[in-house]
Amino acid sequence: MENLQTVNNFVAAYLKKKGFQDAEQFLEDLQNKDSTPIDFQNDPDLANFIQPFSRSEDDPSRYHEGYGKLRSWTFSLPDLYKRELVRVLYPFFIHSFMDLVAKGHVQEARTFFNTFHEDHEMIHLRDLQKLEGVVSQSHLEEMEFARSLRQRKVNVKICQYSYDLLLQYLRKTESTTMLAVINEHINFQVIPGQSSSIPDDAEVVSLIGDRQDVNQKEILWGLLEDSLEERLEKAGGLLSDSEKAEGETKEGDIDETKKRSVESGKQGASTKKLKKDKAVNATAKAARPEPTTASAAPRVNPELPLPIMPTEVEQSILEDLRKRVQLSSVPLPSVSFYTFVNTHNGLNCSSISHDGSLVAGGFSDSSLKVWDMAKLGQEAASSVLQNENDSSTSEHVMGPNGGKRSYTLFQGHSGPVYSATFSPLGDFILSSSADTTIRLWSTKLNANLVCYKGHNYPVWDVQFSPVGHFFASSSHDRTARIWSMDRIQPLRVMAGHLSDVDCVQWHANCNYIATGSSDKTVRMWDVQSGECVRIFIGHRSMILSLAVSPDGRHMASGDEDGTIMMWDLSSGRCVTPLMGHTSCVWTLAFSCEGSLLASGSADCTVKLWDVTTSTKVPRSEEKSGSANRLRSLKTLPTKSTPVYSLQFSKRNVLFAAGTLSKTV
Repeated sequence: MENLQTVNNFVAAYLKKKGFQDAEQFLEDLQNKDSTPIDFQNDPDLANFIQPFSRSEDDPSRYHEGYGKLRSWTFSLPDLYKRELVRVLYPFFIHSFMDLVAKGHVQEARTFFNTFHEDHEMIHLRDLQKLEGVVSQSHLEEMEFARSLRQRKVNVKICQYSYDLLLQYLRKTESTTMLAVINEHINFQVIPGQSSSIPDDAEVVSLIGDRQDVNQKEILWGLLEDSLEERLEKAGGLLSDSEKAEGETKEGDIDETKKRSVESGKQGASTKKLKKDKAVNATAKAARPEPTTASAAPRVNPELPLPIMPTEVEQSILEDLRKRVQLSSVPLPSVSFYTFVNTHNGLNCSSISHDGSLVAGGFSDSSLKVWDMAKLGQEAASSVLQNENDSSTSEHVMGPNGGKRSYTLFQGHSGPVYSATFSPLGDFILSSSADTTIRLWSTKLNANLVCYKGHNYPVWDVQFSPVGHFFASSSHDRTARIWSMDRIQPLRVMAGHLSDVDCVQWHANCNYIATGSSDKTVRMWDVQSGECVRIFIGHRSMILSLAVSPDGRHMASGDEDGTIMMWDLSSGRCVTPLMGHTSCVWTLAFSCEGSLLASGSADCTVKLWDVTTSTKVPRSEEKSGSANRLRSLKTLPTKSTPVYSLQFSKRNVLFAAGTLSKTV
């Protein structure tokens, strides 16, 4: 009799805890009418129903047993539904693990993790590596990644039939533990139709629960009012195609087959002026340039106080714009490649000024070196190249005018230099380092001007804004920051990524910045408010490079696996993936009119992509995943040189840089 009363009390307590007030009142009334307790033992159906609820909620075996049965059932399904439901196992796995940790069953949680984690390593390896370090309840609160998962529901896209199958199984087997995981941590987005209607991409299971709300915010993606391009267009200052082609030749005198070698610390390279082939000019004359996408972009007002441009600089830029060659799938750009040699694996990053006259390299020995291409050519016959055995020590001892060094040495950091960027005019250069600082250098004075401190961990990337003065940085501390040259403290701190912020890039109108992270997402931030206005999900590995189109409408992102994704900033959706690289995509650059995208990779190639084709995909092709939308115009291989940086000049000459690697 006491056992029956205990069961009655347990049922009443369970109903009260779950908020079933009507059922609780009915049970109480039933007991009051009949003093004889309900006999569960003589009713086998009722006993079987109540048995799962009578087990202690602190029993850790419920998770191992429930998930194990769900996993076995999923793998036994036909392939049509197994492919979709196997992906759904991941949120069940991570939340079962964290529930065990939260309830103090640390040893059982480790056993659970070690038993089932291999099922998810292929897609979620980096997330699993973070969760593997969770060994106590305090870690769930201290680790931002785990805390974010606990606070937000996981969005899962699933077809109607698969969703019905899953719920039918869980109810039939009375898997209350897995049902509780669904209620507390998973938000199913049920899509009508069969499993084939669900795309096979990383967006199917989204750990960022607030993505849809964020992506509904309005983005003003247009260009700035009264820009130089707009003024030139209104003035009708465009030259003919032949004059543009001649202007391109006059700017760089660069042939597509020419490369410049730069020795890190020793070697100066002589540059020979080569005339372009007449056939190239003929092609440029015959091709009628398409109207630029920038001219059709809406105009917006700047949210930041922009610096005033000197008149002589403005005139120089206008001259370059007049002589710009319109690129398309027929007239491809001339390419000048700067190769670092004898770096002894010490080069971490490179940067090229907007006119290609200066090239910088950041090194593991905490130094920043800048080469002037004009001086490099003049020193070709000097003693710099006469003694190939000069030690690096003697070169460092010599001053900038000593004649033995072909570069300008900037020293000040106390850790490896991970990023460098030139100002639009080339008179300043920024560098970021493992010492958590950012330094501003003058290329005119060859001196350090300011040391910016604010990040708590290594700073992976730093980028000047398109108008200069302002710059953005990204760090291991999972934040991005906005700075101005005249203030030593950051103006804005952008926090929200769940892991390292590996790269940062400005929008063309300077009102937004984009950040790429090891959490496999790209975010866009409003520089005025510091709020996240877009979250882009689709990559399967860490994002290493970003580029925004000149009209500000599209963005390209490259990841560790070699995948490039083109995004529409208005909708926050992927327009098309660009597949072709076999290794990390370290750098991306749009041509000045936005018709071409150049990508540089660790696979020692530069690829040129037709952006106008890729961004105008019919909806039928977009849904079917047709490969016809992917158009790689040309692949430019290097001789064992991974590509570190790309830069289009104002006249649409493509500059590239990398380090010669004998191990590739």
